[in-house]
Amino acid sequence: MDMKSEINLRAEAIEAILKKYLPAEEGYQKQIMEAMNYSILAGGKRLRPMLMQETYRLFGGQSEVIEPFMAAMEMIHTYSLVHDDLPAMDNDEYRRGKKTTHAIYGEAMGILAGDALLNFAFETATKAFEMEPENANIGKALRILATKAGIYGMIGGQVVDVASEGTTDMTKEKLDFIYRLKTGALMEASMLIGAVLAGATKSEQQIVEQVAGEIGLAFQIQDDILDVTSTEEVLGKPIGSDEKNQKFTYVTFEGLEKAKVDVAAITKQAVSHMNQLVVRNEFLNELLVYLIAREK
Repeated sequence: MDMKSEINLRAEAIEAILKKYLPAEEGYQKQIMEAMNYSILAGGKRLRPMLMQETYRLFGGQSEVIEPFMAAMEMIHTYSLVHDDLPAMDNDEYRRGKKTTHAIYGEAMGILAGDALLNFAFETATKAFEMEPENANIGKALRILATKAGIYGMIGGQVVDVASEGTTDMTKEKLDFIYRLKTGALMEASMLIGAVLAGATKSEQQIVEQVAGEIGLAFQIQDDILDVTSTEEVLGKPIGSDEKNQKFTYVTFEGLEKAKVDVAAITKQAVSHMNQLVVRNEFLNELLVYLIAREK
């Protein structure tokens, strides 16, 4: 299987879905729509909606009801990046090789664009009710989306991450907590929503959530590795930002070589857990491995 080609084909299809759900740039407030759309369309791997769609397919899902959730997930992920890049946070002017939202539209509009994307994500996800009003799993999926994006998920991890900058009391246990929530939670939400909407059993959902958490951890460790070993041209954003912001990372605690070994081990473990399922999606298994070996 040519993974690059397969990923590109799916990413193009996801791009088309995203564009269907983006707001029209009109009205007195059209600048916020422009900033939102710029943020969403600035590029990206579309990893989370891809994981969601492929997990949905894994359990036999065939309806378009997954699509508003795919768009909503990418909006939530994008809003988190827009806010991450702000001067009060990482203060980055480039992401994916392009100017960040606040660098183009100003800091105030960058804040508002993130806020708008978060709100619009849930407005978008609720459109699933119009497609299948009798589908009780839509409500369950919405709750997963809200919980994994909030204080018990991504926001919770981000809070601990920000509060730990410049301190000396970071522990490996706390770092794992940050990674599990800040990065892992949206991965878990993506795959879990796909499983729930497709009607997977409780035990199947548990396996999927575990796999997604492991992939999220490996993904973040790989991100730490790339921040040390990659170049700005390849990565599409400034390297060394973790050191600049005095952030503890997996590389800080374990060293570069041990981090690489752990990424491989965690990925292998995730694939092993995935193989416990009776159902199979060859592309999804290959995708999990491919993502961790990425160079950007």
